[in-house]
Amino acid sequence: MVAMSKVNNKTITSPQGFLAAGLHCGVKHSGQKDLGLIVCPGGAKAAAVFTTNRIVSAAVTLSKRHIKGRSISAVVVNSGNANACTGKSGRDDALKMCSITAEKLGVRPRNVLVASTGIIGERLPVKKIGSGIKKAVKGLCDSAVAGQAFAESILTTDTKVKQAVRRIRISGRNITITGTAKGAGMIAPQMATTLCFITTDAAISKPLLGRALKTAVGGSLNKLTVDGHQSTNDTAIILTSGLAGNPVIRKTGTGYRKFGEALADLCLDLARQMAMDAEGATRIFKVVVKGAASKKDAAVAARAVADYNLVKCAVYGGDANWGRIICAVGSSAVKLNAAKLSCKIGAVTVYRNGRGVKFDVQKAKRFMREPEHTITVNLAAGRYSDFCYGCDLSEEYVRINAQYHT
Repeated sequence: MVAMSKVNNKTITSPQGFLAAGLHCGVKHSGQKDLGLIVCPGGAKAAAVFTTNRIVSAAVTLSKRHIKGRSISAVVVNSGNANACTGKSGRDDALKMCSITAEKLGVRPRNVLVASTGIIGERLPVKKIGSGIKKAVKGLCDSAVAGQAFAESILTTDTKVKQAVRRIRISGRNITITGTAKGAGMIAPQMATTLCFITTDAAISKPLLGRALKTAVGGSLNKLTVDGHQSTNDTAIILTSGLAGNPVIRKTGTGYRKFGEALADLCLDLARQMAMDAEGATRIFKVVVKGAASKKDAAVAARAVADYNLVKCAVYGGDANWGRIICAVGSSAVKLNAAKLSCKIGAVTVYRNGRGVKFDVQKAKRFMREPEHTITVNLAAGRYSDFCYGCDLSEEYVRINAQYHT
């Protein structure tokens, strides 16, 4: 039986075998939480995906090495400072974070993963972080309050925490998967597009855990673009305590399918929450591309529309300007049949067989002014489809990023 407190807990401490903490240690001048810790006392199997940006933070470099190990005991995260473009000193600082955490938990540094987010190019205040880690270890707890504190500790320009939980049954056992993510700007589909931490108690092999995460991220977090810019720190980590008691999932059968589907659904939930909280965003939109000559073409065209600043401005203004959508598709260099190309805004067809059509402008505008709507484009060049989530572009986005460093 799962304790009622666990059922009501929708944070990363909900799965069996996890503790967490989150607090302010002095990285952020605002006084907001800036240090988080996830611990699996019994050791967890872990998998991760990282940014494909060729310039990466020291935390990404170190965690790429540590994730190869058989067991991970903890993840330590700081916000407010990216520890990127800081050279050897930055790598030393990232290792120091792992070493202090490991010492206080009685494990080895290689059993600790590290992540950072925030301003690029500044040294970490390691003494403050070290003191924060020691305090966090003392405050570790499996409560929802502790999980919530961790979720708050990883935020930067976010205005709210992003959390999700999925509960399923595999082989007669209750399985819990929970996740929290941060991300509001500098987000574009290339990998995880954010910091994302997922915990589960499912018993599953390390290779299949990694496979499930990669698939889930590919169909969710990678389908989100806020501003077309990929971070140096993007990291998504999944940890499993294996304490649910189900037979270990070692093959791609029914158990793996159920786990993978729940994980993918959770990641898509987190991606949508990030889109809704994107810097300066007032609404989000989904671009669905059909009739593509290849899966790659469908993905490229969908992202091209979601990334196109003129489309994003039109969404912000509720302006049913289909010309910007068609222009974005045409500039994406994908194969298309211009004479049969079509486009819909919500349920309203605005472009058919290569030309604009008469449509109810006010109805189209109403769709665009909804908190969320869909733009559908048919390239008429094949049978493949894909999608991408985007958000509008407002004056607030400019203000936030003009003042981010100062």
